[in-house]
Formats: sequence, structure tokens, C-alpha cells
Amino acid sequence: MLDDPLVQDLLRKIIDDPEDHQGAKKSKSKKSKKNDDKDLDNMLIVQCLNKGVKTDEEIAEKTGIRLNIVRKILYRLYDAGLASYKRHKDPETQWYSYDWKFEPEEVNKTIKKQINDEIEFLKNILDNEKDNMFFSCPEGHTRFDFEDASNVGFTCPECGEEVVFEDNADIIKELEKDIKKYQKIYDSIEVSE
Repeated sequence: MLDDPLVQDLLRKIIDDPEDHQGAKKSKSKKSKKNDDKDLDNMLIVQCLNKGVKTDEEIAEKTGIRLNIVRKILYRLYDAGLASYKRHKDPETQWYSYDWKFEPEEVNKTIKKQINDEIEFLKNILDNEKDNMFFSCPEGHTRFDFEDASNVGFTCPECGEEVVFEDNADIIKELEKDIKKYQKIYDSIEVSE
């Protein structure tokens, strides 16, 4: 399951710290190399959890990742509904410990929901493309539907050129193709109710 690119993408979105990637350049700088290592560490935590390692301390010991980082990732998974835990109190020390469990079925449900959201988003764009006439600047500055084009006098506000009718048949075909692709992926994901 963890080898599936859709699962990996979902997990990275959940467990990666967005602050680590802000301003990161596409080139392999020291900072982005450090972020890649951090991404791998985060995935190691998920792999341990998926293999049945139960406590945060055991995960930290097996991976060599600091305990506070392990806990942070576990709580992100918990917040996303992809992990659960049971809390119990040690009778001698009175300390609480947590047994964590990875929820693979929730992964599929979450992926299926995200894909469905993307399909709905694309369908809305498709409906807009089918229901409207579009005009664009010959220089590529702007694109308007009929109403917006008429509001600007059928001229580009950037360069003053007259906007021209745009045949959007290729855009419609591409959107329909994308919707079919996502629908096929959606249909292939099994979720038990």
C-alpha cells in the first residue's frame, strides 16, 4: 500500500511540515536535500506504524528519529484520521503511554474523497467552458467570458489590443479526458463500508 504513488502523495501532504518547503528552490540545494531527508524520515515513521510498531518510543528507537518528531507525525496522522491510538496508564509510574495503529482503510477513503473533489472541480470548469463563449488577447495577456469581455469593451486591459473569439473545443476535450482519467482511478479504489 505505501508503494502506491497516490498513497505516498496523500501521506506527504499530511505529514510534511509546510514550513520546510516554503521558499525551497527546485534546484538541489543543501536546504532541499535536507528537506528530502526529512521527507524520508517522515515516511519511515509511517512505515513502522504500518508494520505494527505500536508505541512512539519504539518507533523512535527503530528509526533513530527524535521522539518529539515521531509524536508530531503521529498526531498529524491522527488529525487526518489515518491513525488511531489507545491510551493506558502505567500502574507503577502513573505515566500514560499510547499504542498507535495505522488505519489503511481510512487512507483509501481519504484518497477517494480527494479524487472525487477533483472530479467535481473539473466538472465545474467543464460546465463553465461549455456554457460560455470566451475571448482572449492575441498577445496572451487575458482571457474573458463574453460578459467580462463586453465589460472591458472587447479590448485587453494590459495592452489595448482587441480580444478575439477563442475556440475552446480543445480545452473541453482535455477536461473531459482528465475527468475520465480521475473517474477511472476513483472507480479502482476499493473502500469497504
